[in-house]
Amino acid sequence: MAIRDSSAVWKGNLVEGKGSMRLGSGAYEGEFSRVSRFEDGPGTNPEELIGAAHAGCFSMFLAAILSKDGHEPTSINTTARVHLGAGPKITLIELSTVGVVPGIDEETFISYAEQAKKGCPVSQALAAVEMSLVARLE
Repeated sequence: MAIRDSSAVWKGNLVEGKGSMRLGSGAYEGEFSRVSRFEDGPGTNPEELIGAAHAGCFSMFLAAILSKDGHEPTSINTTARVHLGAGPKITLIELSTVGVVPGIDEETFISYAEQAKKGCPVSQALAAVEMSLVARLE
């Protein structure tokens, strides 16, 4: 299986410092700071990138398990809201997914979504964090 790289550089102290994060593939590079992480300033933050990774992994995993059972999805649209609490510590990840999957009912879709929440590699890596899931068909 593949090994993926990402990197970050931080310069200065926590309050005035700033940094940048880069994906090894070069597909993304962006700045981050104390303000972009703990307030609402320009730039990205580690939690936002974790959310993107989790939403992507979950969507792919859900599509894979649906397809394996003959329910090929037209689309899976997932949002991951990552809550950063005191400590600082990631305290909750809220997954919300909407699928377009011909031929199945919503109860069946929700069951597959629960399987994906437990089984996707990023969910497994983040298992120490509380996760919630809302799933529905469009």
